[in-house]
Amino acid sequence: MKIAQKTALMGLAVASIAGVASATFTGYQVTNGGSQGGLTKYIVHANFSGATDTALNFFHINQESASGSNLFYHADALTGGAPSNTAGTWNPQFVLAPGAWDSFVCVGGGTGFASGNSTNADPSFGAAGFNTAQMPFPSPNNHAVGPGWFNSNPPNLQGRVINGQVLLGQFVIADAANITMFLKVGYNDGIAGSPVQFGEGTFALGVPAPGAVALLGLAGLAGRRRRA
Repeated sequence: MKIAQKTALMGLAVASIAGVASATFTGYQVTNGGSQGGLTKYIVHANFSGATDTALNFFHINQESASGSNLFYHADALTGGAPSNTAGTWNPQFVLAPGAWDSFVCVGGGTGFASGNSTNADPSFGAAGFNTAQMPFPSPNNHAVGPGWFNSNPPNLQGRVINGQVLLGQFVIADAANITMFLKVGYNDGIAGSPVQFGEGTFALGVPAPGAVALLGLAGLAGRRRRA
């Protein structure tokens, strides 16, 4: 092989490696899904810069600040579709219909029993697993602990980005409520055996509490941290 050809191929290989290395978590995005019956729906995605970035799990979710208690509402198969902040599940398979006013978490994938969503709760959710109305937060502002959820079947690539995003959950709270949450994410480039990277950041639902806007500004920077 000629030297020029070898050099060209080496250049392509380096460019390919650099492309994988630069792919990273860039923060969380909250979309307001509207209000009805005194409740507001928020859809939350994790944003990534790589075309094949694939979320594997979300963990150590905890509250930075919040207004009130029993903040989250469910309207799922466990509540018979009726809004409740004392009963319900975070399992995406128990969502009754697309667009339902229901709080759930996931690592990408669809909702409802027919979706086959393979998201499972970490043991940190407690004995009831996903079947608890409120998120079992530990002590506020502790980034080293907190419940999480994971894709129990990573080869299905359920957590791969779609237009640079992975759905991580939907949260329904009262119109006047607000909460800012911290969350970590584990992800790779979607290839079996590829290194797992980690990112972290905060996101706010409702009218941010004092100081929450400043916290949100750190999400992008925190998301670029990587650990082995």
